[in-house]
Amino acid sequence: MDKDRSLILFLVLLLCHKGNTDIQTSCPYKCQCFTPVQVLCADAGMSSLPRNTSRQVKDFIIMSSSLAYLFSHTLEESPQLTKLIFLNNALRSIHSKSFEHLAKLQELEISGNPGLEDLYVGTFAKQGNLTKLVLNFNRFKTVLPGMFDSLKQLETLQMKGNIISDLPTFLFLNLHNLRVLDLSQNHILASDTFHNISQLTELHLEGNTISELADGIFFMLTELKVLNLRGNLLTTFSDKVFGFEATNLKELNLKGNRLTELSSLSSLTFLTDLILSCNQLSTLPQDIIRNVTVLENLDLSENQLTSLPEMIFHGLFSIKAIHLNNNNLTNVDAKLFEDQLLIQQLYLSENQLETLPPGLLDPFVLQHTVRLHGNPWKCDCHMWYLHDWVLRNSQDIEMLERMLCESPGYLSRLPVVSIDKDQLLCRLSKDEMPDVTRCSQEASNDTVIIKCKVDKCSPLTVKVQFQEDDGGIKEHILKNSHCSNETMIKSPIQ
Repeated sequence: MDKDRSLILFLVLLLCHKGNTDIQTSCPYKCQCFTPVQVLCADAGMSSLPRNTSRQVKDFIIMSSSLAYLFSHTLEESPQLTKLIFLNNALRSIHSKSFEHLAKLQELEISGNPGLEDLYVGTFAKQGNLTKLVLNFNRFKTVLPGMFDSLKQLETLQMKGNIISDLPTFLFLNLHNLRVLDLSQNHILASDTFHNISQLTELHLEGNTISELADGIFFMLTELKVLNLRGNLLTTFSDKVFGFEATNLKELNLKGNRLTELSSLSSLTFLTDLILSCNQLSTLPQDIIRNVTVLENLDLSENQLTSLPEMIFHGLFSIKAIHLNNNNLTNVDAKLFEDQLLIQQLYLSENQLETLPPGLLDPFVLQHTVRLHGNPWKCDCHMWYLHDWVLRNSQDIEMLERMLCESPGYLSRLPVVSIDKDQLLCRLSKDEMPDVTRCSQEASNDTVIIKCKVDKCSPLTVKVQFQEDDGGIKEHILKNSHCSNETMIKSPIQ
């Protein structure tokens, strides 16, 4: 759980160690005092709090101990504390008056106690100055009504990693200063408790079991900037969850749901980050992000997209990153990115692309990184544009050596960048084949003249091969620039 955080916290405090002899002399037994105002106690054998703590101490951190109970008198000798952290202990019960004497407390954390299932109403009754309360990774099933009523100054509330399935309707009613609420990794199915916290700027509901969201559920959250719904069970999503009021939402994270359908998000006009990766999307509406003109980062990776509407990115001039990797894209329109002049990151890797249309990657004017590997590239004449672009921009392509030809067979598994353009050939169709019956052969002195009349001049390169007596092959290459209705190839008579 939070063991890594415990170690980091310990090391950070260790680096702050001043080596002051007087501080260490007055420090509680088996604790570390890095400054006169900071105490860290981290001892697996400690089952009760030290009672000789200096009245100078403001920050008190207890971690990785066997402390199981906080009684009403446990902290009565430390009314000066402003920061109190219990991290990865063995707490099973906290008396409702344990913090009664800590009226100056501004930050309180009680996290990482797998045996702590309940908190009593009144536990935080005297914490009117508290601005941050962290209750992560315990075993809370619910939170009783009125639990937070006295926390008028609270700005951040975290209850991540519990087993909460439901919350009282008016639980947050008195939290008029609450800005950040984290209920991630619980068992919440849905909730109507968000109507009373209109000033909220961040709401984290990651990793719950939410399968649907009612229209208008976030109607009152007009100041919301970040909404994290990652790792739930949603199959559809619409901007109707925000009601008809304008929203200031800047970041929407829907990664790792079960989305098969998206309605328009065009009302989210302040959105800069949209994360839709790891879902089951196979198609997208053309107007899905119309009017979202400040969008900067779009992640559609790891879906089932086979194509994209030609105008889906039209007018989105601010986009810096588009991730389309790990889909089933078989083709993209030549004008798909024509408005993305400022793009810095484009991932098209791990799709089913055989080629890219001429001009697709030309609009980009800034330094950018592109991923193209993991596609079944067909290295024929239709690859000329992409081949030239790759050679010109090889320094901008990540994992270039993994961008391999799949066909034709004689080029299979070769890196695209290693192939000469003259090797990118197309077979002529029957309609494009010249009528060889309209060819004639003439002999004049020591020269054989083969003359063919061709009605249609193909734009393709034409190769003519001559086999000599020793089995060697001589090859004549005719570029399309040499093409005319009559072409003569002269060969000396042997």
